[in-house]
Amino acid sequence: MLDALSETTAPDPFGVPRSVTGRAWVRREFSARDAEAIAQRFGVHPVLAEVMSGRGVGLDSAEAFLRPSLKANLPDPNVLKDMDAAVTRLADAVASGETIGVFGDYDVDGTTSCALFSRYMRELGVPHVVHLPDRLTEGYGPNLPAFRDLGAKGARLIVTLDCGAHADSVLGEARDEGFDVVVIDHHVPCVPLPPALAQVNPNRPDDSSGLGGLSAAGVVFMVLVGLNRELRRRGRFIAAPEPKLLQWLDLVALSLVCDVMPLTGLTRTLVAQGLRVMGPLDDAAGGNIGARALARIAGAKGPPVASHFGFQIGPRINAAGRIGHARTAYELLTTDDPAKAEALARQLQSLNGARQGVEREVLDEARRQAAKKPEHAPIVVAGEGWHPGVIGIVAGRLKERFHRPAVVIATEGGEGKGSARSVPGVDLGAAVSAAAEAGVIEGGGGHPMAAGLSLRAEQVEPFEAWLAAHVADDLRRATAERSLVLDGTLSVGSVTRTFCEALSPAGPYGQGNPEPRFALKDIRLKDVRVVGERHLAFTMSDRMGRTARAIAFGTLGEPLGTLIQGAQDGTPVHLAGRIKPDDWRGGDAAQLHVEDGAFA
Repeated sequence: MLDALSETTAPDPFGVPRSVTGRAWVRREFSARDAEAIAQRFGVHPVLAEVMSGRGVGLDSAEAFLRPSLKANLPDPNVLKDMDAAVTRLADAVASGETIGVFGDYDVDGTTSCALFSRYMRELGVPHVVHLPDRLTEGYGPNLPAFRDLGAKGARLIVTLDCGAHADSVLGEARDEGFDVVVIDHHVPCVPLPPALAQVNPNRPDDSSGLGGLSAAGVVFMVLVGLNRELRRRGRFIAAPEPKLLQWLDLVALSLVCDVMPLTGLTRTLVAQGLRVMGPLDDAAGGNIGARALARIAGAKGPPVASHFGFQIGPRINAAGRIGHARTAYELLTTDDPAKAEALARQLQSLNGARQGVEREVLDEARRQAAKKPEHAPIVVAGEGWHPGVIGIVAGRLKERFHRPAVVIATEGGEGKGSARSVPGVDLGAAVSAAAEAGVIEGGGGHPMAAGLSLRAEQVEPFEAWLAAHVADDLRRATAERSLVLDGTLSVGSVTRTFCEALSPAGPYGQGNPEPRFALKDIRLKDVRVVGERHLAFTMSDRMGRTARAIAFGTLGEPLGTLIQGAQDGTPVHLAGRIKPDDWRGGDAAQLHVEDGAFA
């Protein structure tokens, strides 16, 4: 059970100002009164009730949280700006049998968007051609040669998916050449908006839908809901079956999780429903056949959870666009042939292995550079010949290791492409956009937590200095406020599958709905061993002799790993992390996935 704590967030429940990773441990604020009422009315575990309260769920909203449904959460598609224009043009194309061109992005959100759109059109029997760009030769976003190629295949209507929000010049030229372009995107667009027949984007400045947390595939789903309704109104389904959009919600869920969208309200409902569509991963039937084949090869089994999407399926789909070509992932997500799905999944598994090798090489050099950077400034590192397909991952690794915003730049022939990842409180997307407007770099933009940029090699050092000055105040505040927010304190005896299952209704977890994290006090460690290349596994015990397993991923040689290995002499420690079922041992076994630690 949780320790009885106050209703307000209390810093540092253990009397240590900082952990070995430099974070203060704080108790998430919750209402004890609301939690007690939720537990009594709905018969849920008291800890689950406290977790729900800590995420802003009160007695009135508890039932909707515990039983998320599209009926209650799905809005009218027309709340999105330009939905009418987009749906009308698409419905006209469907009615006339016009060939539709599709231009997508090469990441998970882009490929799932294309797969969802293609599956819908295929079920209607509508001709369509899909172009996914090559990351190295075409780069991100629409380009005119690709549009012309789609035109040569019969498309005068082109739909851009997960891109187009910044393609003002390309879309202007496409319009002049007679193309109708419908942009379906979720990135913050440039202003004025690029010229297009319609731009369905919840993050455009004049959109008041409140759906800015949707991924691109989530926006595509809304467009298809609107298109389905318009085709129904026109009588399209009198003599033909109506596509059942819910059957493809696993693709939407995959995009939402992998694009790190906030899992609250509608987005949480879409992911919850998508996980139901996917079904148990070790069953033969259910869900997207390609995604399931990839999950099996990745070693996933049992009921799917959001982390299967984020850590096993998603990275392997992304490997196609990073190291190979996104077409492989698109074909995987659109095939209904089990043998083909298996073969494509194995291709992606191989590409992911290659991606990991390339990533390690870049990460090693990037870490060496980062270690020499000033301690209180954003990290900017660059390397000639670094593979552009892994710089985003490496930026994320540096951000996690050094707890500061990180920008990784791959240069070649005097030109550079960069990817940036930030920490809460530092809006890197806005900073990169400002740098582009100021002429410090050639171009760029993105989200608060992630951004992309282009620049010349000689601009790297000036950009580093400019960025350090631009975000100095925000970074200082973010560093001072670094904390690990915990949902309470547990005993070793709570580390069980039964406890995990009692908390499961709080999921699916992700951005905006974090997985519950707990502290275990005065723990002693034994049998510490290295697993894989950099993971540490060990056994925890308390003063009463109860034991449980734990694992700390990627911590060998890191401060947390040093603490764990140093505590083998019986020194008591406090550990913090998430309780996860132990599928390897089965039964009621679980283990603590350790994220932080402190000496007792």
